Amino acid sequence: MAVTIDLQNDAGLAGLPPRRQFGVWVEAALQRSYERLEQTIRVVDEAESRELNRRFRGRDAATNVLAFPGDAEHLDYDCLGDLVICAPLVTAEAVAQGKGSEAHWAHLVVHGMLHLQGFDHGDATEAGRMEALETTILDSLGYANPYNGNDHSLR
Repeated sequence: MAVTIDLQNDAGLAGLPPRRQFGVWVEAALQRSYERLEQTIRVVDEAESRELNRRFRGRDAATNVLAFPGDAEHLDYDCLGDLVICAPLVTAEAVAQGKGSEAHWAHLVVHGMLHLQGFDHGDATEAGRMEALETTILDSLGYANPYNGNDHSLR
């Protein structure tokens, strides 16, 4: 399987994990095999996150991760869609939740990738299933359970 990460950081935000690390997290979150997957991850500031969240979800606030499923019907490669991650919120949440920044980045990428594959947390059953899968994936990568302490900030 070949995974290519299109990491966009137009705002020039500092302190991001290395591009290769994003690839590791994306691959770990895949629930099926792809011959050739191209995955876009756009890292944004709070203003862009807020605008996208307002425009596409009707919520006038920045958010940590947004997932926009794609339609790869006319492409010669697989594309699940786009992830948008708000770097300043990742940093602030990691500090507030007492977890490492890298672990929180990993969680947001895994969480977003699961959304792009059709997972959701709209009700308690779905949330439990998705959280268990996230925890298993993150454990396989060496990260602690992000939901210890009952923090469900990704809902």
